Amino acid sequence: MKLAYITEHNVLNSQKWSRHNQGTCTASRYIADNFAAQNTTINYIGSLVAKHKIITRSKWNFYRLLLQKDYYSWAEPLISRSYAKQIEKRILASKADIALCPQNIVPIAYLQIKQPLVLWTDATLTSLINFYHHMDNLCDENVRNIYKMEAAALNRCKLILYTSDWAAQSAIQTYGINPDKVKVVPWGANLECDRTAAEIDNIIKARPVSPCKLLFIGVDWIRKGGKVTLEIAKLLNESGLPTELTIVGCKPIVSQPLPHFVKVIEFIDKSQPKGIEKLNQLFREAHFLVLPSQADCTPHVFAEANSFGTPSIATNVGGIATLIQDDINGKTFALNADISEYTNYIQSIMTNYTTYQKLAQSSFDQYQTRLNWQVATNRAKQLIQDLI
Repeated sequence: MKLAYITEHNVLNSQKWSRHNQGTCTASRYIADNFAAQNTTINYIGSLVAKHKIITRSKWNFYRLLLQKDYYSWAEPLISRSYAKQIEKRILASKADIALCPQNIVPIAYLQIKQPLVLWTDATLTSLINFYHHMDNLCDENVRNIYKMEAAALNRCKLILYTSDWAAQSAIQTYGINPDKVKVVPWGANLECDRTAAEIDNIIKARPVSPCKLLFIGVDWIRKGGKVTLEIAKLLNESGLPTELTIVGCKPIVSQPLPHFVKVIEFIDKSQPKGIEKLNQLFREAHFLVLPSQADCTPHVFAEANSFGTPSIATNVGGIATLIQDDINGKTFALNADISEYTNYIQSIMTNYTTYQKLAQSSFDQYQTRLNWQVATNRAKQLIQDLI
């Protein structure tokens, strides 16, 4: 199979990935590497140039400064049409059987190519409006354009892969997309894992009964539920379960000094071996990953935690319920759940440590069977080959 691989960024050059795009860029690289390992010839079409900056800057000034509304240039059809022309010119020189975009609809909304087009993404863009807080105040022009661009892209696609049932249903219900061309294929972990079941068994056994170690990883303290996580750790300690909390990726927004049982690591560079080893150590030692997000799609960090036999505690928002199955690889709670619901669950598991160890083992089983890149790309490749 010969694949045209469409991304805005350069998949092969991690030095040029912006921090806020690290997750998407890393996923794109893992997808490409796994397809290549499966005897797929890949023609990389990336490093797209966002043109028309004079027009988009003028609109930004108009909406942001005059109307106090948010405006994003990526939601501008001029940008998407420019991307399409760049892709079309480069894809003509390829002998690709099929084209895959593992990002979002922006590069492909107006794309006209002879190859069947496949999208693999974690959400519809319209589902993020008034869901992610940075999209709460969009100007009307952006909202209209996002809908038109996404409708055009999804109708052009022969196959649409989403990482969750939530995202798939959003496409079907919002745009009337034929359910037959929409499939759910979760992504894998953005960390290397060659751990065996025996090694995971040793990792789990090495975790002490006390203290209970919680791990929070997220760059957005508010959206990722940092405040709730901190309250969970406080209540567990007050209830008699010694608990430690490690916060990674952000600086907590708090009005009082952090308790002694909280450790903060604002940034870990996953592009460096020392950063990877530090993150691996945190996953190995943690009893639970805690991420009670206010809004999320399908964070890679759940698969990463499961790859170390670490169960996840989260909210049932967005596509998280596709990744976390209750009492199998963690537990999800309602967005408005009381803190005591979280702590009661954690205490019940930790006070019966055999139950915890079984949960940790089944978390790794979920990683092995569902939440790794080899499984994901095997499934995606099978679906893609059916189109050729």
